[in-house]
Amino acid sequence: MIEISSLGFETVDADWELTRRAAAFKAKYRLAYADCFAAALAKLRKLAAGDRRSGVQAAKKGSEIDWIGD
Repeated sequence: MIEISSLGFETVDADWELTRRAAAFKAKYRLAYADCFAAALAKLRKLAAGDRRSGVQAAKKGSEIDWIGD
């Protein structure tokens, strides 16, 4: 974990609220479970990041997107 935090990433515990939201995404969309957690965290923090395919879906739902790696 020290190596990850030195790169500027924040680790987030999967508490009940985050897990509940991830489960709601899993029930509604055909997403991988890890992607459901990413989407739930993005929703909680009011941000979005991901690949172009998932980004298009987020854009359709009105989320602002900052592309990584462009």
